[in-house]
Amino acid sequence: MGLDLTKFYQACNPSKTLVVGNPEDKQYYIDFASVRGGKIIEELERTITHLAPDAPTCQLFTGHIGCGKSTELQHLKAELEEKGFHVVYFESSQVMDMADVDITDILLAIVHQVSESLEAIQIKLKPGYFVNLFREVAGILQTPIEITDVEFSVGIATIAAKTQDSPNLRSQLRQYLEPRTNGILTAIDREFLEVANQKLKQQGKKGLVVIVDNLDRLESIQKPSGSWQPEYLFIDRGEQLKQLNCHVVYTIPLQLIFSNALGRLINRFGAEPKVLPMVPVKVREGDESKEGMALLQQMILARAFPDLNAYQRLELITEVFDRPETLSRLCRVSGGHIRNLLMLLYRCLQRQDPPITKECLEGVIRQRCNELSLAITDDEWDLLRQVAEQKSVRGEEKYQTLIHNMFVFEYRDRDGSWFDINPILAEGEMRG
Repeated sequence: MGLDLTKFYQACNPSKTLVVGNPEDKQYYIDFASVRGGKIIEELERTITHLAPDAPTCQLFTGHIGCGKSTELQHLKAELEEKGFHVVYFESSQVMDMADVDITDILLAIVHQVSESLEAIQIKLKPGYFVNLFREVAGILQTPIEITDVEFSVGIATIAAKTQDSPNLRSQLRQYLEPRTNGILTAIDREFLEVANQKLKQQGKKGLVVIVDNLDRLESIQKPSGSWQPEYLFIDRGEQLKQLNCHVVYTIPLQLIFSNALGRLINRFGAEPKVLPMVPVKVREGDESKEGMALLQQMILARAFPDLNAYQRLELITEVFDRPETLSRLCRVSGGHIRNLLMLLYRCLQRQDPPITKECLEGVIRQRCNELSLAITDDEWDLLRQVAEQKSVRGEEKYQTLIHNMFVFEYRDRDGSWFDINPILAEGEMRG
């Protein structure tokens, strides 16, 4: 079977998240758990299905932006649905302003997404507390809000639409809601989630799981309290986020793992966040990671030949690349960062149709290296050299910046975490 160029281009779009529950996307999914130092998604799933199926759980999940978290969370969703749970997954960045998020924004977004999902399967809730609350909010927003017997979610959607593009209205609404946060939480648990769980179990479901993705994209702005936004939400207000009467998985900014706030975060949530590391292109000692490289190659080839098995795909490498070494070079220079890999490939495809030549790939690598290097200060080059030599980072803010900007990647093996610089940067001169 030959290469379908149109489908291949679409499958390689770096901004596309694989929805593993979709049969076509499932063909492209590659399980990297064996090389990522642990079965992270399996651990999240087991906590829900085995350790506490009938009690609420709250788990934190993080990793570099673009390392494949959303795809893995979609995989978790599909696995949990197969086991009989009702799973509500949503991207917080689609419904909130990541530069300005407060606790009530997250709580109302969860209520909105859950109510909308339940209404789609004919579970219609109308919590009395919220009916009254929304009537009062309507006065503040000067907008009529209808809480009909048909769709409770419409009332919340009206509030969200009215405030999303207006910081002034958002501020007024928060001033009203903030003193009522505990009351809102109690109502969410007793009038909404408890009833939702009961009705789901009447339909044969095992319970409700909410996956809140993209909170790892929260911007580090300072809140009026003096705390930075990620610490404010997950540490100062973390107790309220973990109170929900259902299973919840939140993504959190990776910087929290490398800050002195980690201890407080663990105390607040009772467990360490699960971290999704890079796919290794080499091992800690510097040799190539044969298994990691093989899986990354399959990730590309599966998008080209989804109907073939792994061995058959390898025989057709030269339909996509001029030689096998070009594919290896692409995987190696990506550093095992999934979106980086697809972005480099996509840039090649913008320049020429397959088979992609070594010359085309090298041009893309030089361009990307130049783009990244322009943003790096002399002091940061010094830190990068230290990381390259020592394979470790410290919890200081300057190292957090390197990780946040994806100048440094984290890998995990049986001995724990180790770090290395983004291989694209190693293509340029490590200034001297």
